Amino acid sequence: MNNLKEQKTLMVCSNLSRTYQEGKLSTTVLQGVELTIKEGELLAIVGTSGSGKSTLLHLLGALDKPSGGNVLFEGKDIHQLSANKQAKWRNQSLGFVYQFHHLLSEFTALENVAMPLLIAGSKISVATQKAQAMLERVGLKDRLKHRPSELSGGERQRVALARALINEPQLVLADEPTGNLDAQSAENVYQLIRTLNQELGTAFVVVTHDKGLAAKLNRQEHMVNGILQGGL
Repeated sequence: MNNLKEQKTLMVCSNLSRTYQEGKLSTTVLQGVELTIKEGELLAIVGTSGSGKSTLLHLLGALDKPSGGNVLFEGKDIHQLSANKQAKWRNQSLGFVYQFHHLLSEFTALENVAMPLLIAGSKISVATQKAQAMLERVGLKDRLKHRPSELSGGERQRVALARALINEPQLVLADEPTGNLDAQSAENVYQLIRTLNQELGTAFVVVTHDKGLAAKLNRQEHMVNGILQGGL
């Protein structure tokens, strides 16, 4: 990555908080989070289960609304957008990868990866060609017609990564992307994330409880009880 790209700010969270209300019970999950994400960077957010990591990721992706503060993406407050504009923004600018791959079981790897392009309005022929190229890029040239049940855990995560990247988003949000994998598959997914980051310039925010994985990324933030406390 060149220095100019590294210096450009992609997303800024200011005084971000999230409190859930159930009857008279109030539970604060995030408190006053301040976070800046640069274009093309690899950021790990580390914390134990229940520390607020996934809640933060949902707020970054406009999948949940903050109780206070804001999230600016290239200067625009994503939580002030209409539902339709949020959906379009997620389709064009974001990719998501989860611990559980969330692939559609009745579709092949090729069809799963092509789906975001079809949703964005691409022709089937164009979407298929791009999806095939992306699957080849992640080392699955021989698995195009396989359904998720016919793939290993590591292969399913590769398909999920290919799907997340198919629209060439500026940012990928990954929630425990290696949490369900054996050590070798997890290492393969990490290497793939780094390679794609370098080749495509995509920024990754990786939420994980795995300090070993986090240490390999370029920057680490530690979350404790809903508060970001800086590096490990």
